Amino acid sequence: MPAVIMAESGLGKELPAKLTTQVVVCSIIAAFGGLMFGYDIGISGGVTSMDDFLIKFFPAVYEKKHKVKEDNYCKYDNPYLQLFTSSLYLAATVASWIASFTCRKMGRKPTIVMASLFFLVGAILNVSAINLIMLIAGRLCLGVGVGFGNQAVPLFISEISPAKYRGALNILFQLLITIGILIANLVNYGTSKLHPYGWRVSLGGAAVPALILFVGSLMIVETPVSLIERGKVEQGLRTLKKIRGVENVDREYEEIFQATEVAKAKSSFCTVFKKKSRPQLVCGICIMILQQFTGINVVMFYAPVLFQTIGFGSDASLLSSVVTGLVNAVATLGAIFTVDRFGRKFLLIEGAVQMIITQCATGAILAKFLKATNTMPANYATGVVVLVCFFVAGFAWSWGPLGWLISSEIFPLETRNAGYFFAVGSNMLCTFIIAQAFLTMLCHMKWGTFFFFAVWLLIAFTFTCGWLPETKGIPIDEMTDRAWKKHWYWKKHFKDDKKSGKEIQTVSVKADEKTRE
Repeated sequence: MPAVIMAESGLGKELPAKLTTQVVVCSIIAAFGGLMFGYDIGISGGVTSMDDFLIKFFPAVYEKKHKVKEDNYCKYDNPYLQLFTSSLYLAATVASWIASFTCRKMGRKPTIVMASLFFLVGAILNVSAINLIMLIAGRLCLGVGVGFGNQAVPLFISEISPAKYRGALNILFQLLITIGILIANLVNYGTSKLHPYGWRVSLGGAAVPALILFVGSLMIVETPVSLIERGKVEQGLRTLKKIRGVENVDREYEEIFQATEVAKAKSSFCTVFKKKSRPQLVCGICIMILQQFTGINVVMFYAPVLFQTIGFGSDASLLSSVVTGLVNAVATLGAIFTVDRFGRKFLLIEGAVQMIITQCATGAILAKFLKATNTMPANYATGVVVLVCFFVAGFAWSWGPLGWLISSEIFPLETRNAGYFFAVGSNMLCTFIIAQAFLTMLCHMKWGTFFFFAVWLLIAFTFTCGWLPETKGIPIDEMTDRAWKKHWYWKKHFKDDKKSGKEIQTVSVKADEKTRE
């Protein structure tokens, strides 16, 4: 093989690559990790609104729900009921930390396999639960599966995708999340009529996406980055040629090899806290925290509960959840077709503005028309559902998919596993906090809860405008030079990060020698 081309000499030029069938198929299979995650998000809210489920595990909530004079905002305020939903995300936070090591030491593919197995065990425990301890144990296993999947899948897709199509392919993960939520809402609507074990069918359905992911993950390729990182250089080069559909992969291979050489010499968890790694770490964590504080999971987790609060019956509230789930899935398709055309920042800014308007409008209607014990007028209740749909649409084509996409593409290889763990871990921790606190917040803050999230959306808008660089179309291993070093604020963190020509030449020679072996 001819001597490899210096990566620095090619910065700014598009890397040779085709959108191969294998990349598309592998991305779709891996994205079924999102289907697992989405199904669980959608299923929990519907199950917690089912009387049969409440009678068995939360009889106190069942009593409160059916008291005519119970405060509209406080019917479901119960820490154990919230724990049923939130415990999964506490386990996912810890699991994502473990997965950051398995991704590096074992590879992205084995980590995805483990995610499917943990999720399968959790589904089995939940469907056969006879007491609250067994139910929560199942949720914890599901959480481990979610943590492993959310750590590995976006990284996997980002690493195998050509830069030109990385945004659209990575959004497949979010698209499958939304489809999972929609399927869960449809399942809940059907099983709510199956007394007294409909909730078991709903919870047991989580085994289906887990099985699909398990079988599919055995067939996908490992990423070239992971192979080269673990010393399987020749296999990594062959895989790179295969997934790119071209023979001329010298420059991309060189960039990956340079990054792996740097990564080998340093601990990912030590390097991630250094000054030059701070921009990616701060932005990765912030975008994931802000994603959750849009308030989206208030809708996704507790949509049936929320709609029952404003006066809908059980069937009507579940049907409304199906509608919002459908809007969520369709709107995410919009992101697939626009993210690589208009860029990440445009969609994030537009989405934040749209969600601010809908949160404030929802809060205002509730403040005016939903008191402690009355029933909201039907036309205004329908208006709230419409506003929720607009809110979900705004999230679905912006902060929903782009939180996962941007966090998976901004970290250089030497900090990728650690940096992405802090991003995913922050997301899971905030999801846990919101899931555990929302019903209590709704009871005490009432309509003010929606203005609370609107303030966070204003912060998200400001953060995107001022501190987030555009990453559209930039090869993942050129992100530092082409995005961060040119950003008005973050560029100061790289003033002392200039390699000498001798250092670059040494790495290039090593890459050439490895390739010749």
